[in-house]
Amino acid sequence: ERLRYLLVLLPLLPGTDSFYVPGVAPINFHRNDPVEIKAVKLTSSRTQLPYEYYSLPFCQPTKITYKAENLGEVLRGDRIVNTPFQVSMSVEKKCEVLCNLPNKPVTLTVEQSKLIAERIREDYYVHLIADNLPVATRLEFYSSREEEEKKKEKDVQFEHGYRLGFMDGNKFYLHNHLSFILYYHREDVEENQEPTYRVVRFEVIPQSIKLEDLKADEKGLCTLPEATGSAPQEIDPSKENQLLFTYSVHWEESDIKWASRWDTYLTMSDVQIHWFSIINSVVVVFFLSGILSMIIIRTLRKDIANYNKEDDIEDTMEESGWKLVHGDVFRPPQYPMILSSLLGSGIQLFCMILIVIFVAMLGMLSPSSRGALMTTACFLFMFMGVFGGFFAGRLYRTLKGHRWKKGAFCTATLYPGVVFGICFVLNCFIWGKHSSGAVPFPTMVALLCMWFGISLPLVYLGYYFGFRKQPYDNPVRTNQIPRQIPEQRWYMNKFVGILMAGILPFGAMFIELFFIFSAIWENQFYYLFGFLFLVFIILVVSCSQISIVMVYFQLCAEDYRWWWRTFLVSGGSAFYVLIYAVFYFVNKLDIVEFIPSLLYFGYTALMVLSFWLLTGTIGFYAAYMFVRKIYAAVKID
Repeated sequence: ERLRYLLVLLPLLPGTDSFYVPGVAPINFHRNDPVEIKAVKLTSSRTQLPYEYYSLPFCQPTKITYKAENLGEVLRGDRIVNTPFQVSMSVEKKCEVLCNLPNKPVTLTVEQSKLIAERIREDYYVHLIADNLPVATRLEFYSSREEEEKKKEKDVQFEHGYRLGFMDGNKFYLHNHLSFILYYHREDVEENQEPTYRVVRFEVIPQSIKLEDLKADEKGLCTLPEATGSAPQEIDPSKENQLLFTYSVHWEESDIKWASRWDTYLTMSDVQIHWFSIINSVVVVFFLSGILSMIIIRTLRKDIANYNKEDDIEDTMEESGWKLVHGDVFRPPQYPMILSSLLGSGIQLFCMILIVIFVAMLGMLSPSSRGALMTTACFLFMFMGVFGGFFAGRLYRTLKGHRWKKGAFCTATLYPGVVFGICFVLNCFIWGKHSSGAVPFPTMVALLCMWFGISLPLVYLGYYFGFRKQPYDNPVRTNQIPRQIPEQRWYMNKFVGILMAGILPFGAMFIELFFIFSAIWENQFYYLFGFLFLVFIILVVSCSQISIVMVYFQLCAEDYRWWWRTFLVSGGSAFYVLIYAVFYFVNKLDIVEFIPSLLYFGYTALMVLSFWLLTGTIGFYAAYMFVRKIYAAVKID
């Protein structure tokens, strides 16, 4: 149990104040202190379009103030804003009218009624926060245990946010009464001091109650009807509707400490599945590593021993296998600038992903600091341009390239340009829908400035030093006249290679992929970075192994055009990620409209492209080191 929590919820273990990350320190409340309830956004996994809270005619405070947001929050579509809910620490409220005090009902116009009905039909959820803790709806259900145990034990799960409303037949009902249940933890203080409290959980029970059943008086207080006798509040989209927005507040003491308050939200997914997937992946990878290493090392030793035999009879025998292509194996490929640019972007991605996962695993990017993961990833990608440029420049020089300035520009703009182009087109569609998920124009300008002001100069700097450095030392000379390549068997085809090479890395990570997709497309929290780090290591090992095997077979078939092919084939698992994304779309998501489908496949295309660059780069460098190693071991006359 301890080991499981250590890996999965490492940053959330109860600890001393020194463990808290800056900016995420606890807020202490005294009795009657106001606890501000803020709204984040409305989301739906059916449309994938977030909207800001006041896009619907909810009750508004006298002055609307938006929280200043970081880059990650803006890109996620969060628009954190204040609400008129009046909640005080440890003060109960039975039922209170939210706006149009004391008891005047809110009148929704036909347009507003249509909009609310549309959002209910699209299955929208409302997300609120109290003391930076998101609201959750408790779902209780009986698990399929023995009949006697059913009466005793219920399984409790939590759903993020609360449903805007529900449908019954063709009628729409709005949740107009919210019962907030807030849990506090009483902190230890000295005897003569006033007790301090910390908010540790925020739940809501949404209810739909008809205007006539909510008996409101002149003071703005109301009485809730009996659960059995109340009718829900219907929203008729064809006419004006009258209703009351009301809420109640209930406080409960809890044993949960402040440092562990996110456990409820983060232990929603079954941890056992992750353990099975990790153990399965590790066993498969080690088993295959053992087999591959034995075969390759034994075969190579045999090859090298044969090639290096000094015997008079050997002169008359014809050479065969990978030694034959020694004069062509390091012949520069076509389009060396594009190859080195793509590999440079792959190195940039590799460094960014490694650091982000590692830092998140140490608990520096907890979900309580909203948008921190996205912001960190953006900035790290910009700063990793130095390494991307350095590796690209050195490889470009090794491949006999001369136009280093053009190469540096290509490295800095090729992959980021494609990403920016796709995102810009998708953003235009989101703008058209007036969604808060659309990146505002100033943010887009800021991103462009980061790209051309930070990333581009850093790539140039790295490229300059990489290009000036001694090129990679190739152990054999290249012949002037290229050798003829014999006709290849059908299984040496590029596409067959991609299919064969992609299975192992994809198999090692596809269960984790399911959880990542759920986090992105179904508004779940993803915080299993301990597992993700292990999966990433397994992915690197398996990509490297497969790449070495594929390049060995290719050279044995006397085909020395391995540069591009290795890069393409090593990224074969990206093809399986694409197929899995289509499967996930068809089976798991309930998306039917054009724009949500376009968004899904647009962002999936970016993920697949990035994943191909990442795995292709890992495989390419593994194969390059292997090729240099084996040709350095044979004596070439």
